[in-house]
Parts: sequence; C-alpha cells; structure tokens
Amino acid sequence: MGTAMRKPPGKVDILPKEIGSLATGLPPARPGTLFVMGANGGMRVSPDAGFDVVFGRCEPDVHVCVGPADPRVSRRHGYITREHSRWVLHNVGKLAIRFPGPRLVLGGHRAELPVAYTPLFIVAPAQEHLLEVRIAAGSALGPADLHEVETYDPEDTAARAAQADKWRLDPTERLVLVCLAQRYLRQEPWPQPLTWAQVADELGRLRPGERWSDKRAARVVTAVRMRLSTEVDGLLEEQIPPPIGNSLNHNLITALLIGTRLRASDLAVLDG
Repeated sequence: MGTAMRKPPGKVDILPKEIGSLATGLPPARPGTLFVMGANGGMRVSPDAGFDVVFGRCEPDVHVCVGPADPRVSRRHGYITREHSRWVLHNVGKLAIRFPGPRLVLGGHRAELPVAYTPLFIVAPAQEHLLEVRIAAGSALGPADLHEVETYDPEDTAARAAQADKWRLDPTERLVLVCLAQRYLRQEPWPQPLTWAQVADELGRLRPGERWSDKRAARVVTAVRMRLSTEVDGLLEEQIPPPIGNSLNHNLITALLIGTRLRASDLAVLDG
C-alpha cells in the first residue's frame, strides 16, 4: 500500500468534524483535490501530494475514522490512492463497501472514484457506516494555478437560489419523508421504503387528529418527487423499466440523503 502517515506540507490538510457534509459544497480547491470525511473529521489531499488516505475503525492507525464503535469494521478497512490521474478506492477489510445503489466493492477489490460527491457505505450486519468522498471538479490547471477561481454571476446566483427552493422541505413533507425513509436514516443494511399503509399507520399514531391515510401520504411524497424530477433522474415512471416497485421512492430517498436534505437527526420528528 505504501501509505505514509506523514502529511506533505501544504498539500494535505485535516478537516474538522464541524465542516459538515461534503455534499453541501467545498472550499476553493485545485481540480482533482480529494476530500474524505468520516465520523470524526476528514482530510483534504491535493492530487500531486503522493499521499494515500487510510480509513477504518482504529483512529490512531488511520487518517479518517469510520465505524469507531463497530468491531466488525476493520482496524484499517481501506485506502484511497492516486493512480494514473484518478483516485482509486481499495477495500482491504472484510466487509463490503457500497456505492450509492447496489454496487459493492468487496474485500481485496478496487474501484475508481468519480469526480463528484460519492457517499460510500461500509456494510456491517447491524448498520452501514458512512464515508463521504468528494473530488473537486474543474478543468486542468497549470502548476501556478493553486485554486479554482469563482466569479460572481447574478443570473447563476438566481438559478442556484431557485434550485435550492426546489429542495427545501416544509415540515409536513419532512415528517412524511422521514417516516417513509426511516430504515435508510437508521442505516439498516439494504433498506427499503416503508409501504404507504405503514407510513399512514405511523403518522396516524403520531398525529391522531390529522386523519392520515396512505393516499394522503402518497400525495405528499409524489409532490416532492415531481418537483425534483427536473433535477434528478429516475424520479419519473417513464424513466424506470418495469416492474417499478419501490424504485421511485428509493431514488427520491437516495437523492435527499445524498443532498443532505434528510439526515439521521431528522428521526427526532418520529418521537412525537
């Protein structure tokens, strides 16, 4: 693996836990810069640093801690290294690592990481442990260019604001979606959305005076799904090959989780 625990000066930085999710954005960074975030913070690594990011359960022995309280996660579960101008994930642990969707990287296997935000999940028997990875995008820069340059564009700013409004959930939408997606938020292995009958039953117990039904719950979720269908693929029936099953709700939940519009802390709304 050839991982050096020493950090090359100026090319590798520690990210504090308080920085939040990598899905919400990045500070200015050279294209190809790798960001990795775990349970207790993370790392920023320039593409020319010659530095492998090691992740796993045992914090003193890794750069990024994942699943610190779960003994099923390996002490050193894997590492991310730069190979031929691409960042590559190597799984050296026993548990599989899941990309968004069904793709698995088994122990002893490797996978190239896209230039994008990618939530990775170490699949343990009781729950999944999140490792956030994001690679800064942009065109190739010369040696003198250290950072991506951002310019102010009023039209672009207005478009971003309109896009953000589409993703904003009102209290009722959040309540229904958290109920629907609670297995995902609890990080159960291979989660599925609740059925409409289960959602209506739970909402009826939480809000007995509001007359919840499976049709009402479905209408709330469908409105959110249609609103986001211009931003996310896989939210319309014509985009899904039959049988559709839970695909539409699964794709919506996945998009909201990746965009951090639903978080594990939202489960508090189900406590009444």
